[in-house]
Order: sequence, then structure tokens, then C-alpha cells
Amino acid sequence: MSCLASCCAAATCGLCTSVASGISRKSARLAYCGLFGASLVVSWILREFAAPLLKKFPWINTSDAYTKEWYQQQAVLRVSFGNFLFFALFALIMIGVKDQNDRRDSWHHGGWVVKMIVWFLLVTLMFFVPNVIVSIYGTLSKFGAGAFLLVQVILLLDATHNWNDAWVEKDERKWYIALLVISIACYLATYGFSAILFIWFNPSGHDCGLNVFFIVMAMILSFAFAVIALHPAVNGSLLPASVISVYCVYVCYTGLSSEPRDYECNGLHNKSKAVTTSTLILGMLTTVLSVIYSAVRAGSSTTFLSPPSSPRAGATPLLEDPEDGKKKSNETEPRPVSYSYSFFHVIFALASMYAAMLLSGWTDSSESASLIDVGWTSVWVRICTGWVTAGLYIWTLVAPFVLPDREFY
Repeated sequence: MSCLASCCAAATCGLCTSVASGISRKSARLAYCGLFGASLVVSWILREFAAPLLKKFPWINTSDAYTKEWYQQQAVLRVSFGNFLFFALFALIMIGVKDQNDRRDSWHHGGWVVKMIVWFLLVTLMFFVPNVIVSIYGTLSKFGAGAFLLVQVILLLDATHNWNDAWVEKDERKWYIALLVISIACYLATYGFSAILFIWFNPSGHDCGLNVFFIVMAMILSFAFAVIALHPAVNGSLLPASVISVYCVYVCYTGLSSEPRDYECNGLHNKSKAVTTSTLILGMLTTVLSVIYSAVRAGSSTTFLSPPSSPRAGATPLLEDPEDGKKKSNETEPRPVSYSYSFFHVIFALASMYAAMLLSGWTDSSESASLIDVGWTSVWVRICTGWVTAGLYIWTLVAPFVLPDREFY
């Protein structure tokens, strides 16, 4: 085992060195995505195979009562802890960077060999940290994961309003028709999918009142969105209401599908407690892609904490830095950065906590913790995320009416 680990480490270091030399001239955001994605893959691999190795560490194996699931959680949390410290360190270093003449601008975009070494050392050192510190980090990660989900919700609300405003500004009949067609399609999808959820998660012969409550609440909220948005006193539109409705029902589905496999009301998964390797890999890939996209979108968005002089990030591709590939200007006036480097790293730090919670079952001690994003904690996190989304969207509609003296953008 130790020989294999040494060979893998040596091969990984060589690969990282060669890749880093080619990354330096490309998008910094793409490189950070690759590093973050690699950390998630490492977490998953160690989660599946490192439990026997961790049992040999006396500072980790301090009790005979520890189960296999506990060691899996330790592997995930320790990799996540190192990843969190890496991005948190860069978030602190990048505070106050406003233009490209700042020396720290080059630190953000270059030096990838050094960055990979620092990341590797931080992750490795976390396996020598006492259990109590990792336990504290696991508790804090629940709040960090919640903050990451909240950022996702705010981005979704911002994107739907921008989408609606962009089509309304065209002031052409075809765009109004397109808005109406998409809105109707979204509402049909919302209630059609809700009907399917009743079939999957309310099987006959069982008392599944909690699942019925979750589904009915999502349907009621979806209807309330349309009523409030179309009220004459509210400056709303049907498109954002329909998109948020689809999202709320989808979040309801993800919450219900996270119910324990042996729960009688989980009609989608209760027939088999076994999970195939292909299912685990597919779930892991989905998690990696969704978390990376959300982290990059949030970290690069000017909706949050961007420098006042920076241009809108939406004018550039998501994974492409406008600073890359440009020739240095001879002008004395410094060019402002296009997004907040510090906040970009904060989002990835929070994403590290969120990914750790997904892979560790939100540090649940039940048997469901051995699965990815399964357990009652996952259920309530998902359901509450949908409710928070609904509350924030309704507030965006009624806030100008409730607070007429305030200016909302």
C-alpha cells in the first residue's frame, strides 16, 4: 500500500509540474477549477479506499468504536480542510487588489508549480491534525456549506431577473411571445414533475405525510410566485416566477431522493440498498461539475463584492480572464481587475466545505453516510434551500412595494 501510494504521489507530482507550466498562460479560473476538481477526486478516492490506512495512524485511531463510515468521513474532511485553507489563504492575500499593476495580480494568475506544492503540503499536513480540530472543522463546514447554497440561490435570482430584463428591453413582439411560451412550459414542467414526485415518493400502502407535505408546499409556492408576480401593485414578471418554480420543485426532488435507501416512502430507491460503482461514479461526476460551475459563477460574478471600478464579468466568458493574452499597455493608467480575486477564493473555500458535506453525508453517523449525499440531514438541507429560495424571490417582488423610499436594482 505504501509503495503504491509513493508511486502515485511521484507520478502525480510529475504530472502537476508539466501541467502547471502550460496553465500559466491560460485562464486562471480554469486552472483553479482543475485544482478544485482534483481535490474532489482525491477526496472520493480516499473516501473509498483509505479507511484501512487511516486505522494505522495512532493519532487518528484513538478509539475502537470508530466505524468504517467514520474513517471515510475523516478522509473527506481532512482533504477538504487542506483545500479550504489553501483558498482561504489566497482570499486573505488578495484582499484589496483593484488593478493589474498590483503585484498580487501576478500571484493570482501565475506561479502554479508553487501553488500545487502548497496545496499538496496543506492537504498532507491535515492528516497529522488531531481529531478534535477536524471535528470542529466538520461542524463549521455545515455553516459554510449553507453559505455556499445561499450564494447559489442569489445567483439564480439575479440570473432570472437579468434574463427577463434582457428580453423585455428588446421590446419586440416575438420576444414577448418567447417569454410567455417559456413561462408556460416551465409551469407545465413544474406541475407535471410534481405529479411524478407523488408517484415516486408517496407509494400506496404507506403513510408518507412528510413527503406529501414537501411536494404540496413546492406546488403552493409555485402558484404563489405567479399570483404575486402578476399582481398590479408588484413590478414582477412571469418568467422569473416560472423558472424559480422549476428550481424549487427540482430541489424538492433532490431532497426526497436523498432520503435513506431503507425508508419505505423513498419509492425511487427503497427496492435496493446496494449502490453500484457506476452509480457512485456518476453521482461523483455530477457533484464535481455542479460544484465547480457554481463556484466559478459565484466567484466571478460582479453581483458580489466586486471592485467598484471593475467592468461587468458577464462581458467575458465564464472561464476566461480578460487579462490573459493581452499585451501590456504602455499607458500609465492602471487597468482595473474584472472581478474580486479575494471573493473568488472565498467562494472556492466555501465550496470545499459544501463538497465535504456531500461526500461525508453531512457527517451523519448512520449507514447512509457511506453513500453520496444521502441521509436526513441532506434531505432537510435541500428542502430548506428551496424554502429560502422562495422567500428571497418573494422578497425581491414585494420589497419595492414595502419599502418605497429605497432604490432597488
